[in-house]
Amino acid sequence: MKRVVLFLLTNFAVIAVLSVSARLLGVDRFLTGNGLDLGMLLAFAALIGFGGSFISLLMSKTMAKWSTGARVIERPANQEEAWLVDTVRQLSKKAGLPMPEVAVFDGAPNAFATGPSKSKSLVAVSTGLVQSMNKKEVEAVLAHEVAHIQNGDMVTLTLIQGVVNTFVIFLARVFAYAVDSFLRRDEESSGSPGIGYWISSIAFEIMFGVLASILVMYFSRKREFRADAGAAALMGDRRPMIDALRALGGLQAGQLPKEMAASGIAGGGMMALFSSHPPLEARIAALESAR
Repeated sequence: MKRVVLFLLTNFAVIAVLSVSARLLGVDRFLTGNGLDLGMLLAFAALIGFGGSFISLLMSKTMAKWSTGARVIERPANQEEAWLVDTVRQLSKKAGLPMPEVAVFDGAPNAFATGPSKSKSLVAVSTGLVQSMNKKEVEAVLAHEVAHIQNGDMVTLTLIQGVVNTFVIFLARVFAYAVDSFLRRDEESSGSPGIGYWISSIAFEIMFGVLASILVMYFSRKREFRADAGAAALMGDRRPMIDALRALGGLQAGQLPKEMAASGIAGGGMMALFSSHPPLEARIAALESAR
């Protein structure tokens, strides 16, 4: 989850900076000076939307290290660190990947993989995860993260976020222009947007951004199922991944509901729509039903 949340927060911050800069530089006035130029607006939205997304991707590894305090293992300080590095090396070789950086960070059981490309990636695990799981379960978690890199998930998320950003910026300004035009319908047009446009565009960006995050999180959840399956393939056995997920959730064998659909997201209400990961029960059920 850290990987996705950090990426999204960085993306939103970059988009906010780019949007404010565009307003200060008068770009919006240029787009609306003689009526709303939809073609130019779409090009502008794509430039800001994909620009923000790719800047976030380039910053992803640095931001992950900074925000979690992850320490890259340059020279293993003990047998545990040596084992982590060696395990990631073996899994990466099986996946046909260059060796990623391996890092550890203090905290509750968790792990993530990030980076701008397959050749510049990072796999990080928490001390809590290493201490609370056996080696086979830790290996499964590492395989899951390597599978994320193998699947190109960070780049996929970047492209999806870029498309989403583009339409958020585009639609926000279209709706804002309509609101501004309605508010100024009895005034003589000066050719420049009024205060209603500026306020409305910010409000619509926030509203559409929240709705768009539901779509991004949907794809994020789908990729977790793929990474679980990828981990099972890399290890040649799905059981360690199932055991690791049970250990993460404190679940015991036999607790899973029989009606759980393999690819479904059961329960959770509205908040489940904003979750980057499916429920652990759904992920276990998907692995157990796989052939």
